[in-house]
Amino acid sequence: MRTHASPLALAVARCRPALATATGFALVINVLMLVVPIYMMQVYDRVLASGSGSTLIFLTVIAAGLLLTMGVLDAARSGILTRAGIWLEGHLSPLAFERAADAAIDGKPYRTEALRDLGALRGFLGGPAMTALMDMPWMPLYLAFAFALHPWLGWIATGLAALLLLIALANDRATSKALGRSAAISRAAVRGAETALRNAEAAEAMGITSTLTAGWRGELASILSAQRSAGDLGAGLGALSKTVRLLGQIAILGAGAWLAVKQEITPGALIAASVVTARALAPVEQAIAGWRQARAALAAFRKLEAFLAAPARRPRAMSLPAPRGPLTVEGAGYTLPGRRLPILRKVSFTVRPGEAVAVIGPSAAGKTTLARLLVGVQAPSSGHVRLAGADVFASGRDNLAPHLGYLPQDVELFAGSVAQNIARMAEAPAEDVVAAARAARVHEMILRLPHGYETAIGESGAVLSGGQRQRVALARALFGGPSLVVLDEPNANLDAEGEAALDEAIAEAKARGAVVVIIGHRPATLAQVDKVLLLREGAIDAFGPRAQVLAALSRGVIPAKAVEAGS
Repeated sequence: MRTHASPLALAVARCRPALATATGFALVINVLMLVVPIYMMQVYDRVLASGSGSTLIFLTVIAAGLLLTMGVLDAARSGILTRAGIWLEGHLSPLAFERAADAAIDGKPYRTEALRDLGALRGFLGGPAMTALMDMPWMPLYLAFAFALHPWLGWIATGLAALLLLIALANDRATSKALGRSAAISRAAVRGAETALRNAEAAEAMGITSTLTAGWRGELASILSAQRSAGDLGAGLGALSKTVRLLGQIAILGAGAWLAVKQEITPGALIAASVVTARALAPVEQAIAGWRQARAALAAFRKLEAFLAAPARRPRAMSLPAPRGPLTVEGAGYTLPGRRLPILRKVSFTVRPGEAVAVIGPSAAGKTTLARLLVGVQAPSSGHVRLAGADVFASGRDNLAPHLGYLPQDVELFAGSVAQNIARMAEAPAEDVVAAARAARVHEMILRLPHGYETAIGESGAVLSGGQRQRVALARALFGGPSLVVLDEPNANLDAEGEAALDEAIAEAKARGAVVVIIGHRPATLAQVDKVLLLREGAIDAFGPRAQVLAALSRGVIPAKAVEAGS
């Protein structure tokens, strides 16, 4: 069975020419690294013996030219790897952001971590750990040079390299478990802290900030304990590798001196052996120092590959014209993954253009879940939701979103200006922004803000009151004159003036032919609706003209508890 490569694998494949070029530069760089030991051999064994100044000048000019070439190639290699990492992150970040948004909707834990992991890959590609790994395969070149000088020197250098590699493997085995445990605890703790900080105002009012702080302190202690264990082991093995390298240098010098005394090698070969052994061991020592970064990059690669290779939650769809037709819900049901009992069961109804329907019912009746299905945030587990005949979820977010207006129960605004939020964070003509604000009857309120439409509202609209945030969010929902408008508890934070403005906005949306669905229970919710849909325990208890359903409720034909507050 043929499998398709993941987006990460395809992106890495497109980086192969750059990586191949960098690898070729690494070969030339490592060959040119032999210039210094060869130069020193020639100086000690030829120039000092002959006393020829011209030979010294000639050798120095050649060596300097070759080393300058090596420096240029080394800088070019680093630039290539850095640019490859930047391109990889820039190419995959939009997809990772979209998948992270999908994961947030589905309640999956791996979300913004994907963006951090992309940053880790970019940092690894352009960092010293990557160049050390690229230099390691050329270690045999230096060992061969040491063997050419004398077999004893070659075996000593080989033994030192093998010992350092063993230390690197021991470092990996000793620290990987502790680092993995620390990373897992850290991710969970950060998510918990983000949740706590989002509710900081409630925590402060109820006096539970100190309790949350104590909980964070306990989680932090676990993180730091695991980090300390890994750090102690890594530091000890790092010190051991440094000590082994220095002892190896002494061993090379001592053995070389003995061989020089025995006249088996020249003094120049002694110095060259010391330099080439240091160069052979340098990538190993650098790899040990960057082992943690390399492991983190490998773990990030594996998580990202699985994350980006997973099927998209929403299928691709061809572009369609603006939908102008009824909203039709056909036997829609929804069950949370891993749950047995459905939240919605065989919900069917139709709302024609120019009509407004109110969805009412008790707490946990499934009203907010139904709203999410209507705007395509979630796909029904069974059945379909169609707008003008097209499946809302399958029509594609970019195609349908401009024609949908949604005011969620929990209003979320974005960091930016009032105008940007109304325009859905996109570039839009000022007249379109003002038109949406006027449709929501919020234009005058915005003008009274410190900088009008350019007022920066802060993160989550922090500088606005609850009612102001809800009215700005209503303007955002009405931006562009959408064909379907779904409002979940739109008057939850509104005063009498705000409710009157909402009533006028709903009437205007109906007049231009929009389908309007209002989730709510307050009387103002029902003022402009044509039909009422009563949900209870995920199923429809009643659906029909407003007067008919309300009359049935007043006569007790439908249990009054079915319209208690809540969602």
